[in-house]
Amino acid sequence: MKVFTNEDNPQALKILVSAAVSGCGDLSWEFVKTSDKRFQSPRRLPVLQLKCGSLLFSSNAACFYLFPPSASIEKQVDQWLSWDSVKLQPLMALIGTKTDPSSKIRTLLDELEKALENKLHLVQGEFSVADICLSSSLYPLFVVDKYKSQYFSDKQFVSNWLVSLFSRSEFKDAENKLQLKKDSSLQSFIDSCWFPTASSDPSHAASAKSEASHEEVQDKVLTEEEIVAAVAAWEKGVSSRLRLKPPQKPVLPQKGKNNILITSALPYVNNVPHLGNIIGCVLSADVFARYCRSRGYNTLFVCGTDEYGTATENKALEEGLTPQQICDKYFAIHRDIYQWFSIEFDHFGRTTTPAQTEIVQQLFMEVHNGGYTLIDSVDQLLCEKCDRYLADRFVEGICPNCKYEDARGDQCDGCGHLINAVELVEPRCKQCRTTPVVKQSKQIFLDLPKIQKKVELWFGQSSDEWSAIAKVITRAWLKEGLKPRCITRDLKWGVPVPLDGFENKVFYVWFDAPIGYMSITKGYTKEWLQWWKPGADCKVTLYQFMAKDNVPFHSIMFPSTLIACDKGYTMLSRLFATEYLNYENGKFSKSRGIGVFGNDAKDTGIPSDIFRFYLLYLRPESQDSNFSWADLAMKNNTELLNNLGNFILRSLSFCEKFFEGRIPRIVMEPEEKELIGRVSVELKSFVQALDKGRLRDGVKYILNISRHGNQYMQNTKPWVLVKGTDKEKEKAATAIGLLCNVVCLVASLLQPYMPQTVETIAKQMNLDISSLSIMDTFQPFLEEGHAIGKPLPLFTKIDSTVVEMLKEKYAGRQKSSSPEVQAGGKLNLDGIDQLTALASLEKAVATQAELVRSMKAAGKSKDDVKPHVTALLDLKKQLADFKAVNSSPPTAPLPNGVAESALADLEAQIAVQADKVRSMKAAGKSKDEVKPEVDKLLDLKSKLPAASSGDNNSNPPKSENSSKSKKKNKKK
Repeated sequence: MKVFTNEDNPQALKILVSAAVSGCGDLSWEFVKTSDKRFQSPRRLPVLQLKCGSLLFSSNAACFYLFPPSASIEKQVDQWLSWDSVKLQPLMALIGTKTDPSSKIRTLLDELEKALENKLHLVQGEFSVADICLSSSLYPLFVVDKYKSQYFSDKQFVSNWLVSLFSRSEFKDAENKLQLKKDSSLQSFIDSCWFPTASSDPSHAASAKSEASHEEVQDKVLTEEEIVAAVAAWEKGVSSRLRLKPPQKPVLPQKGKNNILITSALPYVNNVPHLGNIIGCVLSADVFARYCRSRGYNTLFVCGTDEYGTATENKALEEGLTPQQICDKYFAIHRDIYQWFSIEFDHFGRTTTPAQTEIVQQLFMEVHNGGYTLIDSVDQLLCEKCDRYLADRFVEGICPNCKYEDARGDQCDGCGHLINAVELVEPRCKQCRTTPVVKQSKQIFLDLPKIQKKVELWFGQSSDEWSAIAKVITRAWLKEGLKPRCITRDLKWGVPVPLDGFENKVFYVWFDAPIGYMSITKGYTKEWLQWWKPGADCKVTLYQFMAKDNVPFHSIMFPSTLIACDKGYTMLSRLFATEYLNYENGKFSKSRGIGVFGNDAKDTGIPSDIFRFYLLYLRPESQDSNFSWADLAMKNNTELLNNLGNFILRSLSFCEKFFEGRIPRIVMEPEEKELIGRVSVELKSFVQALDKGRLRDGVKYILNISRHGNQYMQNTKPWVLVKGTDKEKEKAATAIGLLCNVVCLVASLLQPYMPQTVETIAKQMNLDISSLSIMDTFQPFLEEGHAIGKPLPLFTKIDSTVVEMLKEKYAGRQKSSSPEVQAGGKLNLDGIDQLTALASLEKAVATQAELVRSMKAAGKSKDDVKPHVTALLDLKKQLADFKAVNSSPPTAPLPNGVAESALADLEAQIAVQADKVRSMKAAGKSKDEVKPEVDKLLDLKSKLPAASSGDNNSNPPKSENSSKSKKKNKKK
C-alpha cells in the first residue's frame, strides 16, 4: 500500500498515524505535486493506493481501512467519522469567507466537550480511529494561537484530549515527515482536500464555500482575450445559432455525422428500482442523451429490462408466479417509473425476445468457432432436498474474502468481488436453507486468458475518457490476470445453449445481458447492424452508463466477447460509472420499507424535475453520496427557488412591467461585456464537463451562470435606472435585454436536467424548444422586439413539515406508524385507529395464510411449515380478540348482500383513502386537487351500514354539550 500526498497536508496526518498505530509495515508514502493529473478535482490529495490498485480519496475512509475498530464500537466510531466529515470539516472550509462559521464550530465543540467529559478517548475508553481522525481535523485550529484562543479556551476536556494525542510518538513522527507548517496548516487543509456538504455529497473546499453563500460566486479573473472572444461570438447574432431539427425515425448513423449510441445498464426486472438505481444508470444516460441531442449530434438511446437468470426465478418463487409473468409485471412497472421521471429512451425493450435468443446464440457460435471457449467439468452445488443444481443466486453463504455473511454465489455485496458458488463458506440453499453438496457438472467457459492481450490493447486505446472508478476496476482485473469464466448454467430460464450435449443448459446472465443492447436495438429498427456493425466509413461512438458493480461485465466480459468474435462490432468508447447513492446515511431496503423507490416518488407530490435536479446535484461520481430529505428541501428552496427561479422570474417580470413584454435594444458597455465574458467561461466549462460525463459539475456551472446574472442585476439596479435619465433608461433596457438572453442560455443548459421546467420557461419566453440548442459560445437567443409570454414562478417552497412527513413515511416499518409484525406472530397496533388496525390485521392473516398454502404446495416439510402455521394461528386469535374488545353495541342489520368480509374491505378502503387525503393536505396540495379525493372518501363512508340500533340514522345521538359546542363554533 502507498500514500500519495503533497507537503504540508494535515489531512495526510491522520492516514500516517492510523498506519503507524495499526502496525502497517508495508505502507510506503510519496510526495507528489497537486498538479499531478492523477489527483485532479474532484479528487484531492492525500490518496491511499491499496494492494489491488484501488484508490481511496477519502482520508477518513482510508484511516478506517488501515485501523478498523473492534466490532463492539464500530457503530459509534462510524458515527463520529460521519460527524467529522459531514459537520465539522465543511464548516472549517468556510473560515475566512463572508459566511462566518464561528458560532456553529463552537456548537460542535460543545458537543465534543460533553462527549469527552472525564474521558481519555471518544468511544468507550478505547483508543480508536475516531480519535485520530477528529483530532487531525482539529489540528489546524489547535496549533495556531488565534484559533486556539477563539475555539478552545473554555474547552478543558477537548484541549486535554488533543494535547495527549499530539504528544504520541505516532503523531510527532507523522508531523515531521509531512513537514507541516503551523501557520499555513488551515489553508493547506482547505486547499488540499474535499469536503462533504451537509448532505454528505463530496466536494472540495471551494465548492463548500460557494454553496454556503448562495449570493456569492467565487469569480476567477477574466483576461482581456476571453472578454474579446466572448463579445465577438455574441455579435454573430441570433441568425447564427444552431436550430435543432427533429430526428428522422428510425435514427440511423450518418456518414460525416457525430453518431452517438448510448446505453445504460439493463435494470433487473425482478424488483422496483430505487433512486440509487435510477441515478446510477437510466437517469444519467438520459441527461447525456438530451445533452447530445441539444448539441445537434445524431443520437440513439436504448435500454430495457434484463429478464433472464436466477434473480427472475427467485422472484417468481417468492410471488408464486411464472418467470414470464414476473417479467411482464415488472417490465410495465419499470417502464411507467421511467416515463414519470421523463427519461426519454428512443426504445425501451426487454431481453426475453426471439431476437435476444438469436443474437446471443450467434455471437456464442462466433466465439466458439474462433477457438475462444473451453469445456470442462466443474464443481457445482447440488441441493439434494430440492433435487437440482444451484445456480449462483440460489445459494448464499459467507464470503471467502471479507467474511460477509450474506454473500451470493456469484458476487459478494460486502467487498464487491466476483466469486464462485463453491468457494462460499457454509453455503446454504436459498429456497430450503439446507446445506448443498458438491457435484461435478460439464460447463462452457470463455477463455479470457487467451484474449487478455487484445483486451489490454483495446483498453489502453479506449479508456482515457472513462470515469475514474471504471478505470480503476478494469485495471485491477487486468493486473490480477484474467481467468476462464463459466458462461453456462444448469437452469431453465434463459437463452438455450446451441451445442450438442448442452441441451439442458442456458447462458449465464453476464454473458447474455450485455448482448441485450444489440437485440433491443434490433427491436427498434431492422437496420440495427448499422449501429453495431457500421463499417469503416461510418464512425459510431458508444457511451455506457452504470453503477460501479456493473463495470467488469462491460469493461472486460462484453468487450472480450466482441473481440473474440472479430466481426467488426461497435466497441465501448466511453464508460461512465458511478459510486453508490445511500438513503439518509443508510441503505435502501425494499423489504424493510427504507428509502424512496421509483413508484413512491410520484406519491410524494414533489415534481419529477425536482427529483431529477437533486439526484444529479449529488450524483455519486467519485464517492458514495447520500440522499437526504432535509437537503433536498434546502437545495430546492435555495438553489432552485431563491437562485435560479428568482433570477428567471425577476428578469422576465421587469421586461413585462417596464418594456411591455418586448426585448429592448442592447448597447454594450464594459459591465455587459464582462457579464458575457463570465457567462461564456461557465458555458465552456459546462460543455467540457458534459463531454466527459461529469453531469454533477454541469449543475454547478448552470447555477453559477444564474448567480452571475443575479449579481449583474443587483449591481445595475434596472428598477432604479428605468426611472432616471434617458441614458439611465437605455442602460436599464440593455440590462433587461441581456438578462432575458441569459435566461434562455440557462434554459438551454438546464434542458437535459429538468425538461418539464424548461418547457415552462420556453412558453414564458415565447420560444420554440428547437431554438434552445447548446453551442460552444454564448450567442443571443432573442431578436430585439421579441414578445415574451406571461412570467410566473417556476418553483415552490418545500416546507419543513413536508420534510418530516416524508422522512417518517420512508424511514422503514420500524420507524413508521404502520403496524408491524412482532415476535410470535403478533401485530403491533399501538397508536393505530380501529379501522386501520382491523384492516391491517385482516391483511396480515390473509398474507400469512397465503404463505402457508404456498409452502405446502411447494412440498415443504412439516418442520419448515410449522412455525408459519403457529404465526397464522396467533394472528387469527389476535384478530378475534380485537373484534371482541372493539365490537360496537348492536347495530342495524347489514344492507342486503353485504357480508362481514365486504364490510372489512370497505373499512380498509376508507382507511387507505383517508390516509391519502391526509398526505395530500400535509404536502400542501390545493383545495381543488384535494377535493376529488375527499369526495371519494365521503362516498365510501356513505356506504357504511348504520351505526345506531333501532333507527336508520348513521350517527349516534349527540350529547347536549356537543350540540352547544357546535353552535358556538358556527357563531365564531
